[in-house]
Amino acid sequence: MTSFAPAIRKYHRAALAAVLCTGLGLGLAACAGDDPDKGTNGIGKLSASEVEQKARTAADSADAVRLAGTLVSKGGTYKLNMRLKAAGGAGSVTSRKSTFELLRIGDDLFLRAGADFWNPAGGSTASDGAAADKLQGKYVKVPEDDPTYKQLRGFTDKKVLLDGLLTLHGEVGKGARDTIADVRTIQVVGGKGEGGALDVSLEGEPYPLRVARGGGGGTVTLADWGHDFTLTAPTKAETVDYGGQLPKSED
Repeated sequence: MTSFAPAIRKYHRAALAAVLCTGLGLGLAACAGDDPDKGTNGIGKLSASEVEQKARTAADSADAVRLAGTLVSKGGTYKLNMRLKAAGGAGSVTSRKSTFELLRIGDDLFLRAGADFWNPAGGSTASDGAAADKLQGKYVKVPEDDPTYKQLRGFTDKKVLLDGLLTLHGEVGKGARDTIADVRTIQVVGGKGEGGALDVSLEGEPYPLRVARGGGGGTVTLADWGHDFTLTAPTKAETVDYGGQLPKSED
């Protein structure tokens, strides 16, 4: 004769555990001790410094990235929407007073902007207006000896931008877990947050998906890691010679 007592006792224990979990507001998953890193790339189990290094390595190894957000520096506040790779970059930069497009292929850097960029002071002479009209919507090749070349090139340089963005200051520690664009992330913070924060992907490659710079330096999202894109030089008809030192972008 078969005894059902052990099975009944097992059922009662399971039922009791479920009631206790629900009553305590924990939920069955929490009481069951589900691993928060289940199905992830495992970096959530690493130390903060190890997660930071994994993110830096993944970013450096990626062929391309899309970067969008706001950067605040001594030179002003800029909204960026750039696609970057080793060979160059393309996209737009918006300051307080103007928006311009940048295209870099190797060392060749082109700028395209509207009339307000070329005539920021709103010059009233006919020649000022005529020059702005001639330049607006056209690509202007920025001479390498122009004072603004280095600054503008920096917006199109993957290594330069990422080296600055992904550097945390102060002792690093782990922050909260989150979801960015439906991807689970874990945060690494510098100096308890005032030294910046990186949200690193817990799925696939541990790419940084969002950066909050310390000291109110702006927040930037990073996407399309490794997605290549084409850089095409403008045609002769699309370009025009500025003929002098480029104006500085006014914040």
